[in-house]
Amino acid sequence: MEGPARPASAPGPGEAAQMVREQYTTITEGTQIERPENQAVYKIGIYGWRKRCLYLFVLLLLIILLVNFALTIWILRVMWFSPVGMGHLHVTADGLRLEGESEFLFPLYVKEIRSREDSSLLLQSTQNVTMNARNTEGEVTGRLKVGPQMVEVQSQQFQIHSKDGKPLFTVDEEKVMVGTDKLRVTGPEGALFEHSVETPLVRPDPLQDLRLESPTRSLSMDAPKGVHIQAPAGKIEALTQMDILLQSSDGTLMLDAETVCLPELALGSHGPVGSSQGLYEVCACPDGKLYLSVASVGTTCHEHSHLCL
Repeated sequence: MEGPARPASAPGPGEAAQMVREQYTTITEGTQIERPENQAVYKIGIYGWRKRCLYLFVLLLLIILLVNFALTIWILRVMWFSPVGMGHLHVTADGLRLEGESEFLFPLYVKEIRSREDSSLLLQSTQNVTMNARNTEGEVTGRLKVGPQMVEVQSQQFQIHSKDGKPLFTVDEEKVMVGTDKLRVTGPEGALFEHSVETPLVRPDPLQDLRLESPTRSLSMDAPKGVHIQAPAGKIEALTQMDILLQSSDGTLMLDAETVCLPELALGSHGPVGSSQGLYEVCACPDGKLYLSVASVGTTCHEHSHLCL
């Protein structure tokens, strides 16, 4: 029979340290520790279908990158991009320069448009060409519209200048001024004026007749210092259906010519045969009417004054 169990006493600090050293020495002297047979192994990385999807996504991004790069090169090639501009559009120190024909689908806002020195400037449209000038508030102050049937200018004043800056033609709300030395009308019907005309000189082309005509109304020529009518190489004719009035408010009416013919004057009755020798005198009525009377030693106008009635 076994005797009663004796209680085990706890080892002291020195004995515990000794046991740890002995156990460490026993393990490090070649004793191998067996691992559990069913221990799990964890792998680090992307494997399986996730790896295949990742490679496919990277390949797709690479294809898109190559397509975008090819499209960029194609656009640069088609639009003719260059270090100085794009296609026919060149950027210079003075602004933009266009070579050849250019088409604008929307409004063009520029400060100045000019052509090359060796070519002309052409503005062409299938409908009309309109150029507007605006103030600081955006209101249209001037407009030039070239349509298929009419050219319209909207402005307070329209001027045409010569190359040296001389005004040639000016139009405003009050008057029209022609600044050239000669205004020439080449139409076969001449010039038609509905109202008065002020001019210092009216003359036709050489070897052409000058004709002043008023078909339905009267023709009046007024001047503060006189009207001078001259035909050095021809004759002057004044035709009217009613009266021709030659009036001088302060002066005389002078007919200075080698021969003055009044073929349609009324003629008084003849006197005795041979008494006048074919001579007549011109008589005037109080109202200015002229008539002929047979010449005699004294005046015979009173004998034919009944013609004034």
